[in-house]
Amino acid sequence: MNDITKEFFQPVSGMDLPRFAGVPTFMRLPHVTPDHPAYDHVQLGLVGVPWDAGTTNRPGPRHGPRQVRDLSTMIRAGNPVTGVNPFDLVNCADLGDVSPNPIDIMDCMDRISAFYAHLKSRGILPITVGGDHLVSLPVLRGLATEAPLGLIQFDSHTDLFDTYFGGNKYTHGTPFRRAIEEGLVDPKRMVQVGIRGTAYNTEDVQWGEAQGVRIIRIEEFFERGVKDVMAEVRAIVGSQPTYCTYDIDFVDPAYAPGTGTPEVGGPNSYQSIQVVRELSGLNLIGADLVEVSPPFDERGNTAWLGASLVFELMCVCASSIA
Repeated sequence: MNDITKEFFQPVSGMDLPRFAGVPTFMRLPHVTPDHPAYDHVQLGLVGVPWDAGTTNRPGPRHGPRQVRDLSTMIRAGNPVTGVNPFDLVNCADLGDVSPNPIDIMDCMDRISAFYAHLKSRGILPITVGGDHLVSLPVLRGLATEAPLGLIQFDSHTDLFDTYFGGNKYTHGTPFRRAIEEGLVDPKRMVQVGIRGTAYNTEDVQWGEAQGVRIIRIEEFFERGVKDVMAEVRAIVGSQPTYCTYDIDFVDPAYAPGTGTPEVGGPNSYQSIQVVRELSGLNLIGADLVEVSPPFDERGNTAWLGASLVFELMCVCASSIA
């Protein structure tokens, strides 16, 4: 790799530099920009999208990437359960943030889509930290350029509504309806896990099921257990390219209170990690973690769980491309 060695892509160890010291990057990895000589060697890129213009109630996820970066300094390199060290398998780097336009939704989505289309053209598998859940739509626009993708969604909400506030089609409650309509996602290879909470109506669920989306409510999740549910998830998406989107409100707010639309009665933090580990072996082409909202959890416990989930996603994705 010319003068870029494998050691360049290793995270800084807490044994060498205290975790409270240095400039925080995702997982303490090098920050690599397109003009850096190491950019051509990046295989897995961590990206922040600090944007929450799709939020309909409590704002704050625009601050998520910065807090997750800070808390991710606690992550160590090895996964003792799966045996995976993603930093040894592939070249990982913090690719920085997509520069958002906080006052123009359409322009910001165009910026995000262009950023991810560029990553795809360079063969970099992206893992994103948002941002609200509308972030996933422009990411999918940038990645699903050849054929519709499978989609695994961990969430307490379907995000399949058509419009909000008299016709607005772009909020954090609508991204996957748009993704299906735009041919970015194959609804027959789409599964949503953890859906719960009170509802405006059943229009979102009825529309999704009519398209072929498999919706697994939290009651079914707990009745069947993680392994049984995730076996069905793997069977639905199969071996074709698949994207994973993880809304932190999938987790019970007792464990992840820092989010804009919490719903009680969800999985605990251990179960939230288990479902990611069960993605092993799938053909994942990218993933995101969204809706971490630091203003609602100043202690950072939600962001710490988010960083831990990103690491688990890294382990799965690195294994799929190594």
